[in-house]
Amino acid sequence: MSENSKIDEKTRPRPIEHHEAPTPNGRDLVPAPSGAGLPALAPARVQVSKRRWWFRVALAIALLAGGAGGAYYWWQGLHPQLPPGIAFGNGRLEADEINIDTKYAGRIFEMLADEGDLVKAGQVVARMDTRDLAASLKKSEAQVAQARRAVDEAGANVTQQKTQVLLAQQEYERAVALVQKGFQTKEVLDQRQQQLDGANAALNAADLRVIEFQHALDAATHDVELYNVEIADNTLVAPRDGRIQYRIANLGEVLPAGGHVFAMLDTAYVYMDIYLPTETSGKVRFGADARIVLDAYPNVAIPAKVSFIASQAQFTPKIVETQIERDKLMFRIRVRIDPERLRSRAEAVRSGLPGVTYVFTDPAVKWPASLHGPAT
Repeated sequence: MSENSKIDEKTRPRPIEHHEAPTPNGRDLVPAPSGAGLPALAPARVQVSKRRWWFRVALAIALLAGGAGGAYYWWQGLHPQLPPGIAFGNGRLEADEINIDTKYAGRIFEMLADEGDLVKAGQVVARMDTRDLAASLKKSEAQVAQARRAVDEAGANVTQQKTQVLLAQQEYERAVALVQKGFQTKEVLDQRQQQLDGANAALNAADLRVIEFQHALDAATHDVELYNVEIADNTLVAPRDGRIQYRIANLGEVLPAGGHVFAMLDTAYVYMDIYLPTETSGKVRFGADARIVLDAYPNVAIPAKVSFIASQAQFTPKIVETQIERDKLMFRIRVRIDPERLRSRAEAVRSGLPGVTYVFTDPAVKWPASLHGPAT
């Protein structure tokens, strides 16, 4: 062997053999391609990684399919298969909101209700400070008593003047008879006539004083009534049966006229507004039967009636959540729950709950079993 061959044999890199010491992480190494200084993973490891990747992909597909199937069945549960002649739209359950406000400026003296309380029509919920009005009321009541005494006195004067007129009339008649017989002078007759005229004038004046004092009595009485009305109006009462939703003012606050104290929900006027396209809304009639199904109670169909149909179409509001329906002009339709049904269920009425309303567009169609609604 030549000298150059020995040198090449010594300098040539030796291949890595399987019996050499393992790498720090315990993985098998294979010779790297020419010019590479890093080891590569073994083919067995690459195959395991591919199998895991495919397993993860398959698992993700299965989860998506299961979720889609569950969503489909959930949607089918919320929106059962409907026969032709029944339309539906989504909305939110609403109740009329009534503000309980002050009629006059004043300070809140007493609060007798709070948020969440069920109240009856006419129930006192708050009182304003009416001490100044109470003092004015006492003054007017005293004026009424004084005016009544004045009226009584004027009435007594009328009675007295009537007796004076009667006496003057009798004396005048006697004077006339005596003058005719020549036993009395005409001068005396003229005096009796003057006395009679004076008595009649005094009677008329007494009658006018009675009317004057009666007007004063009426004015004082009206003042008393006015103060009583103002005091009553400063006693805030619930105008309808309902639930206190918000307490807007606090005890001791000074409010202007028309200041808000409470906001309550009228539990007898509960409705849901939905939006239907032109070709569907044109078939809906006033008083048509409807059903409301809330998302919170998907198995309960609440009977209702159509109480309002918009006379003009509008662009679809955001509460209609399908893109196809957004591209159309829609008519607003309101369905209202029977107030008699709500009367015994006031404690369950809530505002803002989302749901779906189903409406008859063909009165000959019957409700499916899922939308029959509870018994009355």
